[in-house]
Amino acid sequence: MINLSELTIKKVHDHFKNGDFTVLDLVKEYKKVIDEKNGDINAYLEVFGDIEEQAVEAQKRFTDGTATLLTGIPIAVKDNILIKGRVASAASKILENYHATYDATVIAKLKEAGAVFMGRTNMDEFAMGGSTENSAFGITRNPYDLERVSGGSSGGSAAAVAMDGALCALGTDTGGSIRQPASFCGVVGLKPTYGAVSRYGVMAMAASLNIPGPITKSVEDCEVLFNLIKGVDRLDSVTIEGKTSSEAKSIGVPRGFLKEIDKEVLENFEQSLNKLKSLGYEIKEIEIPNIEYSVATYYVVMPAEVSSDMARYDGVKYGESLEGKDLVDGYFQTRGHLFGKEVKRRIILGTYVLSAGYSEQYYNKANQVRNLITKSIKKVLDEVDVIVLPTSPTPAFKIGEKTDDPIQMYLADIFTVAANLTGLPAISVPSGTTSLNLPLGLQFMSKHLEEDKLFELGKKFEKIN
Repeated sequence: MINLSELTIKKVHDHFKNGDFTVLDLVKEYKKVIDEKNGDINAYLEVFGDIEEQAVEAQKRFTDGTATLLTGIPIAVKDNILIKGRVASAASKILENYHATYDATVIAKLKEAGAVFMGRTNMDEFAMGGSTENSAFGITRNPYDLERVSGGSSGGSAAAVAMDGALCALGTDTGGSIRQPASFCGVVGLKPTYGAVSRYGVMAMAASLNIPGPITKSVEDCEVLFNLIKGVDRLDSVTIEGKTSSEAKSIGVPRGFLKEIDKEVLENFEQSLNKLKSLGYEIKEIEIPNIEYSVATYYVVMPAEVSSDMARYDGVKYGESLEGKDLVDGYFQTRGHLFGKEVKRRIILGTYVLSAGYSEQYYNKANQVRNLITKSIKKVLDEVDVIVLPTSPTPAFKIGEKTDDPIQMYLADIFTVAANLTGLPAISVPSGTTSLNLPLGLQFMSKHLEEDKLFELGKKFEKIN
């Protein structure tokens, strides 16, 4: 019997090398957990039928000496990341039967390393949501409490790792979609620097904001997975080379920004600050001008990009299509019936803010504020090494609690969207639990390409937490 809860990537690699168990043994253990739990949790939309064949192929690499650290590691993949020949539906009816024709760059790198792809995970439709309640294929429930959400939009990936249905997972983050579900499910989630990881083969929701990243059990595993998937890619023109940074010494706390926050989240945050002090970090009170406009700015910029990026889903080139009286009516039928409510809401909102007479008033103004927020945060990061915030203002909320109030749902992104607007890296690390045993997360944010600083800090915090 393999104790899945104690495994890390490096430990698994050593077990494989020592012959303690095979890749197939491990994959079968994860499959048992999925068979037992996925019916209730709905983390996976599909468990791939060839995982045992993948495991056998991976095992050969340990025999012939070509195995890498990720060889044979079972990984779950969010349903908006393309794996050639597999369904990639982005949890939408419009792409229910769409099979990817090529590999995303992150997938190509994992294939080269010999990872085992367990299956594709549930998500908010086209990554639009913060709870995985917007999937066309059912809600993903929180492994800690089945009455609560797993977070979103990468809720399936976070739940898969939390329930021991995979050792690690890939998600995407546009406004907190890796970090918030990681916080809700008690795992680690990294939103990399914009450009550090290729977006090629990842379905775009808002191209200037979203990026793929890892979801893992530990900060060390997060670092290992990030180091494999990062790097310049000629197929994504925004990708940039990484750099090495010095160790963090000072941590900035924007206390004036901690408003309307759950009492237990705030208590946990203060306890976490004391733990960071005990590690020798200097805790400084900081102010970040204009950061209070982050959510408002994000919810203008993001829908504008959504309305543009979603135009391709019209049922003509790929995806499902419904018959209409004529071509235009066919578009209306297809998009009207096969897109979910939240997707339509964001397309309409984005089309409005980009329309003649309003784009200057809304979209252009939002981009000006985005630049102001970026300058403010960059200036603060010249004074401190890292900014710390709770990942979410609340623990995982109950299913249905916010579905009728989109504004409350959007405000749940208050602490995460700034990293997407600015392109900065941010990591969510488990920081404890509430009185109801619901996980909480602590978020660290640093300068561009300073992920190693976040990993170093995260590993130290993890040890004493």
